[in-house]
Formats: sequence, C-alpha cells, structure tokens
Amino acid sequence: MAKLVFGMNQSLDGYVDHMALPPPNPTLFRQFIEDAEGQTGSIYGRQTYELMRYWDDDHPEWDADQHAFAAAWRKQTKWVVSRSLKLVGPNARLVEADLEGTIRKLKSELVGEIEVAGPDLAQSLTKLGLIDEYRIYLHPVVLGHGKPYFARPRPPLRLMTHDRIGEDVIRLTYVPA
Repeated sequence: MAKLVFGMNQSLDGYVDHMALPPPNPTLFRQFIEDAEGQTGSIYGRQTYELMRYWDDDHPEWDADQHAFAAAWRKQTKWVVSRSLKLVGPNARLVEADLEGTIRKLKSELVGEIEVAGPDLAQSLTKLGLIDEYRIYLHPVVLGHGKPYFARPRPPLRLMTHDRIGEDVIRLTYVPA
C-alpha cells in the first residue's frame, strides 16, 4: 500500500511562498533529488503542477544536480487534480473527478511514497483522511505573507522525527495523531 506524503518548504511563520523563500541549499536540494528518485509518483494541484512543469524542459544554465532532479521528476508518474486543465504534460494523468476514489485506488494498488504537492490539494486530502505523513522543511526566514502550509485547521499531529538538513533547515515529520 502506498503512503501519501505532503512535504513543502516553509517559513518560520508558516508560509510556503516559493518565490519568497530562499532557494534550497545544495544539501537540501540533494535531499529533494533523492526523494524524487525514490518516489512512486506525485499528486499535484493545478497551480503547483504548472510551477513544476519548469522541470519538463532542459535549461542551459542548469548544473548536474538540477539535471538529476529533472530526470527524476520526469521519470515518475504524476497525477494532476484539476477541473480547468484539459491537457497535461508527459508522464502525467489528469484527475478531473472523484478525487477520493482515485486516490484511494492509487494508495491500494501502488507501493512506496506518493508526494502530495500544494496546500489546497493537501487540505482536501487531509479532510478525506488520506494524508499519511506531513514533512515541513522549516527555513529560518519570516515572510509575513504567502500561502500557508496548512490551508485550514487540521486535526492533531504527532511528531515522528526531526533532523537538520544542511546549515539551516530543519525537517519535521508528523503523522496524524
């Protein structure tokens, strides 16, 4: 059975604004590469998927790690939850209806970790009781604005692990209590 994991970079004040947070340090980016290489797939909301489509095309300024991340991202299956998109890119499948049934089926048929990307999608899946683990990559910055990691209140969580990644990022791993 697959495990759904919602993980994102977050500021100290709880925001996940990718444009305002600093880029991941090399150690953290290496962690993201390893995660992507080991994931069974990813589930995206429309907005996050459109941001991640950046990795579909090679860019001349990329270094070896960026190429490695792109290769891992391109290889994995992606499910895109959207009512407005009609087409998705390579190795992606559109989920337009029956979110709960589709995700329950994926969890029962697949093995490994499936990444959940995007706070609004994660909130919908949390409400359905489908998120198995939450990973907060806590950065030492205060943004004062942006999209919150938790789109709405959520049930109590239990801390499972915490570890330092690089010089200044703490990964907090929680499961539903």
